Amino acid sequence: MIDQTQELSEQVREQVAQRVLSQTESVCPDCLQKIPAYRVSEGKLVFLEKTCPEHGVFRTKIWEGGPSFESWIRPKIPGVIRVPLTEVRHGCPFDCGLCSDHRQHTCTAVIEVTQRCNLHCTFCFADAGGKRLDPDQARIKTWYQRLLDTGGPCNVQISGGEPTLRTDLPEIIAMGHSMGFGFIQLNTNGLRLSRDRKLLNALKQAGLSSVFLQFDGTEPEIYQKLRGRDFLQDKLRVISMCGELGIGVVLVPTLVAGVNDHNLGSIIDFALENMPYVRGVHFQPASYFGRIPTSPSNDTRITLPEVMTRIEQQTNGRIKAANFRPPGCENALCSFHGNFILMPDRTLTATTRHEPALACCAPTERAEEGAQKAKEFVSNRWAAVEQEASESLCGCESGCDSSQSSPPLIQLDSIDQFLNRAKTHTLAVSAMAFQDAWNLDLERLRDCCIHTVAPDGNLIPFCAYNLTDSNGRYLYRGRTAPVCP
Repeated sequence: MIDQTQELSEQVREQVAQRVLSQTESVCPDCLQKIPAYRVSEGKLVFLEKTCPEHGVFRTKIWEGGPSFESWIRPKIPGVIRVPLTEVRHGCPFDCGLCSDHRQHTCTAVIEVTQRCNLHCTFCFADAGGKRLDPDQARIKTWYQRLLDTGGPCNVQISGGEPTLRTDLPEIIAMGHSMGFGFIQLNTNGLRLSRDRKLLNALKQAGLSSVFLQFDGTEPEIYQKLRGRDFLQDKLRVISMCGELGIGVVLVPTLVAGVNDHNLGSIIDFALENMPYVRGVHFQPASYFGRIPTSPSNDTRITLPEVMTRIEQQTNGRIKAANFRPPGCENALCSFHGNFILMPDRTLTATTRHEPALACCAPTERAEEGAQKAKEFVSNRWAAVEQEASESLCGCESGCDSSQSSPPLIQLDSIDQFLNRAKTHTLAVSAMAFQDAWNLDLERLRDCCIHTVAPDGNLIPFCAYNLTDSNGRYLYRGRTAPVCP
């Protein structure tokens, strides 16, 4: 086996030498051993190629189509972790905590308040539905404090499992709010909220800023395939209730090839029809970790440029791929974003600026300003608009439900009117490509700014925390120590 692997490895090196774009490091999907990896171009495709001495060659698609891979990449100044929680002993990805080699501090922290769930979805990053006891409020308070001690207030996402199964969820959110966390978002499938307006109102009063709503599409069949039942009407009720209570909503579709990748344009149209309280659409192409039903295939992977292209095609050019930009915080290969103002005549105006890469976590005053801008961008784009501004959108002297009817044409003949429109009718469209053991790029991982608070209080980059090998064995989740070959 080893001789055959060495022969394959030599063949790969010969091919790579002719078309290699750059070198990085990854892990073997079978044993999680750290191995060299190459980013290799082949026409409009870019692959991550790597060879494990024991398990052979792996070749995974990471980019397809335009914009070109080379034009999308941009330089990034690494940051400094001021309060490392773990030592560098085995190297990335085995020392997460964060360690001093990580290149990005926490901009968004994921706090998992339960592993219980009221669904058993075919596609679940967290493999939720376990029977472990929920952490008590005292433990959760130590997690909030750990975030303050290591970097100060950041954006917080309360997650699980399904966090609405906790009866004390309003108290958990109020606790974080009282400790100085100004933007707290709830990651939820929305099922309980759709039947419990009292709970949703209590969350609003506790300081909830935004609902990060599982929303896979506008067709019942999509939910049948991904979630086991048609939940579309439940989603619509949650969105309507959030609008009435003044809670911002971000629609979060998990994109699966052949299931809902044809529905991107309809999802965006739905978001536009439900402004101003639907604040964004955040697409998440399926990655192969957690509870995923099939083995990975390059034919089923959906890359970031493919998402951009399909958005342009399915919106009939109202949104163009050229309107999207690389992130200013995490690695350029992790995500894209674009901002669009819905004008009174229902046209869309793209407002995303093409700025140089933010050194948002470098040890300079400019970097600190950049980090703050990154956090403010999310909180401003994903929280609900102020009620007073919302009520004056349509030009009526008294408030009306402008989200349910076409607003009258308003002549935006002043900069003030345009800026007011931008505050209330801007839709943020974005996507994030999570990594799994097949496409894990350790350069990307070190640039991660979305960190899960582990039970012991360590801060683990999201993709490392959820990483599983080909047999479903986690690197970090549910373990007191990471797997280290």
